[in-house]
Amino acid sequence: MASHAARPPGSRRLRRARARRPRRLAGPVLATLIAVLIAVAFWVGTDLRDAQAAADDRQAAMRAAGTHAVHLLSVGHRAVDADIGRVLATSTGTARAEYAESAAELKRTTAAGRLLRTGALRATGLVSLRDGTARVMVVGDELTRRDGGKDAPQERFHRWNMEVTKVGTAWLVSKVEPVP
Repeated sequence: MASHAARPPGSRRLRRARARRPRRLAGPVLATLIAVLIAVAFWVGTDLRDAQAAADDRQAAMRAAGTHAVHLLSVGHRAVDADIGRVLATSTGTARAEYAESAAELKRTTAAGRLLRTGALRATGLVSLRDGTARVMVVGDELTRRDGGKDAPQERFHRWNMEVTKVGTAWLVSKVEPVP
């Protein structure tokens, strides 16, 4: 019993209070840590979504320019109206207006010459992308022959700078400039 007398009064309570203090702090510290982790995960997730959306836009703009180029190069007398329709469907603005203006002459010469043009896409490259407008370099080949003709097909090579604009959710070619 003498050993109890040597301890100061209340020391047992003091030890218990000290032992409980870390437990009392653990809850708020853990809650704060979880909140910080959730905020960081949200921030990183937002950045990843933005980066993926930008990558998707780059790919979609290049794909739209390439598709338009193949449509431009692939016009035949057998389905000239459908071929012209595909070009018009993948264009907007100045590109659409210019093509629509020349479509009647293209239809006439294609039908009169019984021409079959087949296009092949060789390459696309993104030059710039900003605010829903992209500039894309496009390289394609065209093989032209007369249906039933014995002459060798003619091969032509094309290079364009195309401006592609996001219209709603679709990317459409709005300007086509040949590159000499």
